[in-house]
Amino acid sequence: MSDDIRQDSLGLLAALQQADSFFPAGAVAFSWGMETLVVENRFRADQDVQALLIGQLEQRWAVFDRCALVAAYAAIPNTRAAAIDRQVEAMTLARELREGSRRAGASLLSVHERLGTPGASDYRGAVREGVACGHLPVVQGVVWRGAGMSLLQAQAVSAHTFCVSLLGALLRLGAIGHLQAQETLVAARAVIARMLETPAPKFEDCYCFTPMTEIAAMRHEVQSSRWFAN
Repeated sequence: MSDDIRQDSLGLLAALQQADSFFPAGAVAFSWGMETLVVENRFRADQDVQALLIGQLEQRWAVFDRCALVAAYAAIPNTRAAAIDRQVEAMTLARELREGSRRAGASLLSVHERLGTPGASDYRGAVREGVACGHLPVVQGVVWRGAGMSLLQAQAVSAHTFCVSLLGALLRLGAIGHLQAQETLVAARAVIARMLETPAPKFEDCYCFTPMTEIAAMRHEVQSSRWFAN
């Protein structure tokens, strides 16, 4: 087996491991505003799930999370990743989403430090020192490069886990069923593949416009009962 084929195989296996819900990344604690939409009857499973997910992919993941991941993946040394991290902090207006992103990033970073992923320990140190914030897409870029994933694999896994996180929240809330979740993932797959055919926007040009879910996340803390952290 040639070195290139071996490296591709190792990267693919790493990508499969990261994309598996069995991997303890901590994302199950967050609904990213979905719980509020369901509780307030602003979500109709028969009409809204696919449009909502694709809207989140197009107006958040592709133009914000993806940009941060790609920039962090290319960032050497970590001081550049920390600067990207601070920009993500400044651009995430909803406190609940800021805290959720940081907590999810901290969980992923902690696991990779224990696994000995190159770069994970150094970046976790930067977060502890307050130099970096540890937002999820930035951490993904740092640790997935260290894990041997290609940039394309890292972007694909990021998009996939983004979808699974939202759909998993809706599933646990009883708003959709398992088959509908899988059907929605199939529809999203074509959208993600089309996105990945073109380079990510430069990080300097990134933006996010998802007011419905951001406002829902802000309203989450005033609910009388809550299953999720946001």
